Amino acid sequence: MTPDSATAIAAQLMSGFARRTGLYPESQKKQRRYLWTDAFAVCNFIELFVRTGNEFYRQCATDLIDQVHYVLGRYRADDSRQGWISGLNEESGKRHPTMGGLRIGKPLRERQADEPVDDRLEWDRDGQYFHYLTKWMHALCRAAVTSGHSAHAQEALELGEAAFRGFARKSASGSVIGIYWKMSTDLSRPLTFAMGLHDALDGFVTFREVQHVVSKTHAKASNDLTATVKSLSNLCRSRDWSTSDPLGIGGLLFDACRFAQPPQRHDDDGLVEAIENAYDTGIRAFVASQLLIRPVSQRLAFRELGLAIGLRAIPIIIGPTKHAVESDRGLPKRSQVQYQSLADEIIRAWLPCTQSPDELWQAHEDINDVMLATALIPDTFLSVSERMPLDAPY
Repeated sequence: MTPDSATAIAAQLMSGFARRTGLYPESQKKQRRYLWTDAFAVCNFIELFVRTGNEFYRQCATDLIDQVHYVLGRYRADDSRQGWISGLNEESGKRHPTMGGLRIGKPLRERQADEPVDDRLEWDRDGQYFHYLTKWMHALCRAAVTSGHSAHAQEALELGEAAFRGFARKSASGSVIGIYWKMSTDLSRPLTFAMGLHDALDGFVTFREVQHVVSKTHAKASNDLTATVKSLSNLCRSRDWSTSDPLGIGGLLFDACRFAQPPQRHDDDGLVEAIENAYDTGIRAFVASQLLIRPVSQRLAFRELGLAIGLRAIPIIIGPTKHAVESDRGLPKRSQVQYQSLADEIIRAWLPCTQSPDELWQAHEDINDVMLATALIPDTFLSVSERMPLDAPY
């Protein structure tokens, strides 16, 4: 597939997503925001702008950020509570829309304190996810770097402060011992007591990214994230990051990719080696599982596409100066080629579904379309560098 054709397909996918979810006012569709999908979408619109120079895509990224903040930074329409999650008044909430965190955007309201836990139903209930907040922080950082606007960096910082304050699980002595996986909308109580497998690592990498972007854009910051980054770093010590889930493997590759880029390069070889070993083992296990020979009707597109996006990062992770190719660590050159072919295979498997979607594709159409677009044009999503396309401000 040529770069031009990948761009054209991604543009078509993003246009359909925008119409369906109410991003285009003329579509007259109800605004339907979902934080994970929208974080990828912001990066896609920015990348389309970088590739085409068309201001329309940059405006789409701006409008989507504003819409997410206004919809997911406020309580649901069926919630007895009203206004901004942060508790700020209307005017202050507009200036600081992320100060109370952001809702997931699930179809059902969050489980009430007196309701019994239903593990199956919990997947469809609202609240806040730590790993969704970090994805949105990353999207805000990309928007800040692309535009030079400090406001997006400040929003990322304030979201990070709210996320850590709400999700950090502390011991009796006050030290951070974990990250809750899911919290209530107002961050007052955990909805699940589990800790996401990669939440500490994802937080560590993302909060470092926010720190850097805040300094580069000269965003107003009452304090920095140094103590938070240190706490998250401590949580990452001597952990096993292994996973057989393709979306989880893709997330590991995404984190490793950000570590590999300046100024993120990490000096803890033990952590870097643990991440490399985990994603290497995970990729090999995924290939050995022969999942890809099954009919697409028996697979979940967005999970595989998450892996494809991560596989696109391998050339960045290895890099021309990285020692992994010459040593026993990391992926040998032959495997690099194989895994890029694996990414292509995943994308080819799912492209026909965009023209003739089956029931399973349609059930997750927004996230499938957006993550397929990211796999086709992944540069902005995978970047932590100071890309300044066309030197044009928002």
